[in-house]
Amino acid sequence: MDDARALVTSLRSAYTATPTKLKLIDLYVAYAVITAIVQTLFMAVVGSFPFNAFLSGVLSCVGTAVLAVCLRMQVNKANKEFKDLPPERAFADFVLCNLVLHLVIMNFLG
Repeated sequence: MDDARALVTSLRSAYTATPTKLKLIDLYVAYAVITAIVQTLFMAVVGSFPFNAFLSGVLSCVGTAVLAVCLRMQVNKANKEFKDLPPERAFADFVLCNLVLHLVIMNFLG
């Protein structure tokens, strides 16, 4: 029990040191994942008649979450791999990839 308490304390202290813009991206990722879970639960309760619509919605949420995680990796100053990449370029890549993702999703809907 003490180990779990120490883990929660260390995670909380690390998260309080996280910059605000990274916390906003974390909230966006959490929102996308929760939306996918809610859609899956709704499909389990109501049914999956237009199955391609369900797949489009869930894949859109999961794809958006993955792209947001990539954005967070690129914007994080502690990440040494993307130190030369300006945040504006990372955001432009995020927007362009989201546009392509959602065009593909709309094409899948028919």
